[in-house]
Amino acid sequence: MPLDLTLIALIVLALILIFIAFKLGQKYGSHKKEQYWLGELPGQRKDAIMKSRAVLGGHFTENLAPYLPNFPFLPTECRFVGKPVDFLVFKGMDEKEIGEVIFVEVKSGNAKLSPQEKNLKEAIDKKRVKFVEYRIPEELTKKGDVEDRIDGFVNGEEL
Repeated sequence: MPLDLTLIALIVLALILIFIAFKLGQKYGSHKKEQYWLGELPGQRKDAIMKSRAVLGGHFTENLAPYLPNFPFLPTECRFVGKPVDFLVFKGMDEKEIGEVIFVEVKSGNAKLSPQEKNLKEAIDKKRVKFVEYRIPEELTKKGDVEDRIDGFVNGEEL
């Protein structure tokens, strides 16, 4: 019987030691991970700031492009779109006779077209471009008592 109590006590003691070793290992690993990130954080922050500056600089130069030297179009005929293309140029708009519509994507350095920009270029090159006129429904533009129409709309009635 005393052998059984000794064996049980040793097993319990071994389990307690394993648990303590596990917790110490967790603490040590957590400490090492924290030290790693404290060392890495300044570099990560610098990288994020540099990327952000590059993006902001790109947006800034995109907007200024029509006013930069050697830009091949008149700034007054350019309309900034932003996505998926930077500018639409309505060539001849200053003379009140648009003869051509040009899609312009501004890039700097070694920047390449994104997949979406490549798809747009392909659609334009294959002349898959249309002009669509959309007319606002007459019920939405008819004159009349605006307050009654608003009340009807708020109450779920059609305009």
